Amino acid sequence: MSDIQPRFRTIDGLSIRYAVSGGTTPAALLLSPWPESIYAYDQTWAELAAHASLVAVDLPGFGHSELREDLLSPSRMGEFVVRLADEFDLDRPHVVGPDIGTSAALFAAAHSPDRFRSLVIGSGGALSPTDLGTPLHEWVHDEDLAPYRALGPKDVVNFAMNAIEGYELPDLVRQDYLAAYQGQRFVEQMAYVRAYPAELRKLDELLPGITTPVQLINGERDSVVPVSNVEHLHGRLPNSRLDVVDAGHFVWEENAAEYARIVTTWWQNN
Repeated sequence: MSDIQPRFRTIDGLSIRYAVSGGTTPAALLLSPWPESIYAYDQTWAELAAHASLVAVDLPGFGHSELREDLLSPSRMGEFVVRLADEFDLDRPHVVGPDIGTSAALFAAAHSPDRFRSLVIGSGGALSPTDLGTPLHEWVHDEDLAPYRALGPKDVVNFAMNAIEGYELPDLVRQDYLAAYQGQRFVEQMAYVRAYPAELRKLDELLPGITTPVQLINGERDSVVPVSNVEHLHGRLPNSRLDVVDAGHFVWEENAAEYARIVTTWWQNN
């Protein structure tokens, strides 16, 4: 039994899945990584909820939230992150946005500099030109999408889950990840990361002007998004801290205790 109890809410005409914890201040907005869902926080939920009032959201087009094509880029998703904070009446929340949330959260902070208390990001593409490992590099740069269209709808998420190091997903979590994939859902989602070459170039110009405090977390052995990405952000952001953790890509699950410790310590100091 998980402490995460999903529900749905219509935001900007889209069915968005979310979960909330009991209330303590400050607020924290947790964004789903890809190809997972809000259940990526299953291991850390109780510890994070002891330090903040949590609102976890499957970003539109990901997890079990409804997809809309015009939101499938980091800059547009960043606008939606601001919309989420407004819709849930969150007063300057912390944002936790690993993986695809990294670039979206940075765009949100760049364009709404006083809206968020802090960001916790990492394990997401941030470099232009891109420096990405397998299979993300191929997902971003392959010209022919036909092989991906030929995949079974659950093949990619099974591949991703099998890459999680040292942690066996609870059946509830595994089934939730799998249930999000029907038809061409994965290929449709690829538009988000395929926007990286142009979007990350725009983001790089904005980084020195982002004044929101940023905690960067990346797995030391991340073969999907190398540490070079957070090192670049650390060098470009004027107010950031970097922690490289003993883990692969899915650091929030592979080393959940350390991930939660870093996040909650950061919250206490910001």
